[in-house]
Amino acid sequence: MRSLRCWRPIFLILLAMMLFACGTKSPPEDGKKVTVVTTLFPLFDLTRSITDGKADILLMLPPGVEAHAFEPKPADIMKVDKANLFIYTGKYMEPWAQDILKSTTNRKLVVADASLGIRLARLGAEHRDTGHEDRHHHGSYDPHIWLDFGNAMKMVDTITEGLCRADPGNSGLYRKNADAYKERLGDLDNRYRESLSHCKKKTLVHGGHFAFGYLARRYGLEYVSAYEGSPDAEPTARKIIALKNLIKKDNIHFVFFEELLNPRIAQIIANETGARLLKLNGAHNVTKDEFRKGVTFLSLMEDNLTNLEIGLECK
Repeated sequence: MRSLRCWRPIFLILLAMMLFACGTKSPPEDGKKVTVVTTLFPLFDLTRSITDGKADILLMLPPGVEAHAFEPKPADIMKVDKANLFIYTGKYMEPWAQDILKSTTNRKLVVADASLGIRLARLGAEHRDTGHEDRHHHGSYDPHIWLDFGNAMKMVDTITEGLCRADPGNSGLYRKNADAYKERLGDLDNRYRESLSHCKKKTLVHGGHFAFGYLARRYGLEYVSAYEGSPDAEPTARKIIALKNLIKKDNIHFVFFEELLNPRIAQIIANETGARLLKLNGAHNVTKDEFRKGVTFLSLMEDNLTNLEIGLECK
């Protein structure tokens, strides 16, 4: 009993040290903003909205670079080495993120996987990637989770928890801003639901890679795309013929293309069917000019709604 009494003060000191360390994980120094590295534009903009100027936020994917063509450089690892928080979408969207995390020497880094708690949709056999050696292929799952606004709200929650761990002093502000942002997402979701429920057409024909499955599913649309899971996989002649036949059969007047990708296939389909082109933004990234102008995820999604209303001939 005497030996136990001797050890008790030491145990309490060790316990207090552990609790202190857990409660103050990687805080910014006094007077300094927390530094956050985000991989893709949606994460950058969601984080920017939640922090409201209280953090220095870096976008790893340079504006104007297509997300699937990105290869991180040593300088990107250095950014993570100096950061308080690293936010990425998940292993299916950014498989290279795991390499960065293995390479970093930053042992105090808080990591937030924004896909946490989100059930990924499985791709149909016709959209699964077959070249698994390509690190930008998505395998059997669709990783474009932010295009379902319900998922986007969960991403806001995950990002907020990461921010609160990295910068507990501003946690009250972060939670308040997150709640306000989710309200805006909910309002936009309601506008989508209302507008897209009164459309003459229910088929979204996309001349790009399979990116808008979550959006289509949320609003009861049929979605067909020219490419397989990755924009690196050229569409087959059979696939293009099938899309042209669908457009003619259903009297579809618009074909959608996506940001930062060559719209060559969409243009071919449009030219051979008499359809017109409309842009649909997957928000993976933005152009340099859009970035300078301060374009937001919500503004991109509002533009998408406008073009969907045109392309689907909504009342």
